[in-house]
Amino acid sequence: MSFRELPHIKARPGDIAKNVIAVGDPGRVDLLSQLLEEKRVVNEHRGLKVVTGTYKGVKVSIATHGIGCPSAMIVFEELGILGARRFVRVGTTGGLRRDIRVGDVVVATGAGYTQGGCGLGQYMPGICGATSPHSVLTARIMESLSRNGVKFLAGPVYSSDAFYAEDPSFAERMSHLGFVAVEMEAAGLFALGWMRGWETAAVLVVSDVLPSEEKVFLTTAELADKFTSVARAVLDVFSELRD
Repeated sequence: MSFRELPHIKARPGDIAKNVIAVGDPGRVDLLSQLLEEKRVVNEHRGLKVVTGTYKGVKVSIATHGIGCPSAMIVFEELGILGARRFVRVGTTGGLRRDIRVGDVVVATGAGYTQGGCGLGQYMPGICGATSPHSVLTARIMESLSRNGVKFLAGPVYSSDAFYAEDPSFAERMSHLGFVAVEMEAAGLFALGWMRGWETAAVLVVSDVLPSEEKVFLTTAELADKFTSVARAVLDVFSELRD
């Protein structure tokens, strides 16, 4: 049977690695792909840039997933069709606690979401999906971060569908429920992982702290060193998992 081109990721069979680092910002693909050898761009359609190369001899793709679960889940599904089986989201997050600082690293141990939100209500009507990451992959990443000297906080995040919808009490309310940070894609990734048989994880860099009186929102360029350190730790895990 001949290959039928996908509507969003215009890569071909063999272009996508089993191991994927997924990011929201295409500029972060440019940054992190500097860690790869023999790299080439395999998709730029719709601004969803994907670069595939090697790290310590292991094939890796670094892919843009866009903003929010609906966009990200389209990308994850199509990358999965093209052969991806292990996804680690390396993204930004907003801290929900006053003891969290910009530049801190959060390893997501689970992801909450609004009932029926994240597009998951269409996958599983009436059911709250299993939104935990792959435990072994996540543990390996935490070990690798520690070996690489990257301090991190492990805890559950909240995957929001609306960046500007939070009222002033949002951070206090969500932190009291146990969430350490807010982002927009982890719940969708984790749920798809269990549905599709993928290994998934998320390592997030704090770009802003919602309860802080000082409103700061740092970009990929401003957090470049931290993203590079996190990605190198993830890539080291990929290089150990040669299956």
